[in-house]
Amino acid sequence: MAVRALARVNLSAIERNVAQLKREASKAALCAVVKADGYGHGMVPSAQAALRGGATWLAVATALEARELRAGVGDDVRILVLGALSDEELPIALDAGADVSVWTVERVQAMVASGRSARVHVKLDSGLGRLGTRDPEEADAVVAAVEAAEELELAGAWTHFATADERGDAFFGEQLAIFKAWVEPLRAAHPGLLAHAANSAAVLRDPASHFDLVRCGIAIYGLDPFGEDPASRDLEPALELVSYVAALKTAQPGESAGYGRRFIAQRETWLATVPIGYGDGYRRALTNQAHALLHGRRIDLVGTVSMDNVTFDVGAAGLGPKLGDDVVLIGAQGAERITAEDLARLIDTINYEITTGITARVPRLHHRDGETVAG
Repeated sequence: MAVRALARVNLSAIERNVAQLKREASKAALCAVVKADGYGHGMVPSAQAALRGGATWLAVATALEARELRAGVGDDVRILVLGALSDEELPIALDAGADVSVWTVERVQAMVASGRSARVHVKLDSGLGRLGTRDPEEADAVVAAVEAAEELELAGAWTHFATADERGDAFFGEQLAIFKAWVEPLRAAHPGLLAHAANSAAVLRDPASHFDLVRCGIAIYGLDPFGEDPASRDLEPALELVSYVAALKTAQPGESAGYGRRFIAQRETWLATVPIGYGDGYRRALTNQAHALLHGRRIDLVGTVSMDNVTFDVGAAGLGPKLGDDVVLIGAQGAERITAEDLARLIDTINYEITTGITARVPRLHHRDGETVAG
């Protein structure tokens, strides 16, 4: 390897995942959510792949993301900023030609006072408890304020689910009922208005949540929104995290590896040092419990994950590791695979955090089924 660690991102997998999700939500347009650098996969390349797969909208969280994305995808694609925008951020988003979210009359009035034209999406908080108004009457007042403003266009009405990824819970249905009761009369009064609520989990869980537009994030990258197995949803993980064997040494019984001596050899074995660590986003909490793949077989992570290095026990008969051998930390090798979901379960987190946590120190190599993409 020319680098100490590398994230290989298969853009063709993203295309196929988007196409699969469009089949699930065949009556709705698809918005690919590419915030947080495309969930760690690279925002602009991921967005371009999603568009090739059939997405017609893109969504981000911030104004600066909207500006970078617009420069990367051109002027013909709708971009929606999902997050709150300060007075300083709003003109950046509007200069990028992005649609923005509103939920108070005061915010609408401030936008009118700025003299800027904007396409807006009114947000109802149906139960997530973050952004948006909880009061449907206030949401109606926001709609009326937008309609009264010549500079503003009412483009959408939306909400976001709190428990779509928790199968069998009742709250998902409660949120859906609250949103539907508010948005259906609104859609009837405003032909062309886009109603949208479904995230990746909702798309796969309940067609009643699809409305006019679905917002798919985690699933377009081939990660399971339910935190289980992407293959069971016909999703293909796009990201592979790899490093290599940088050093090999024997460990005799009683000898240790890593800070704090959290691994002490019980038998003679071989240890491989692999140059990746929590400075690269490979979490310290994985200490003494994760695995990687070498020559198509699982090897045990032993000792403390440090900032720049980890150690693996490679003493299993028949492995025969050599300096420079590839080590797969997320991905497949031979018949074995390690998913972001596997790592997330080990440390009681979610697959989102595994991929978005891979730091900028790890280069992203974008390819399409093995053919490297320039740039």
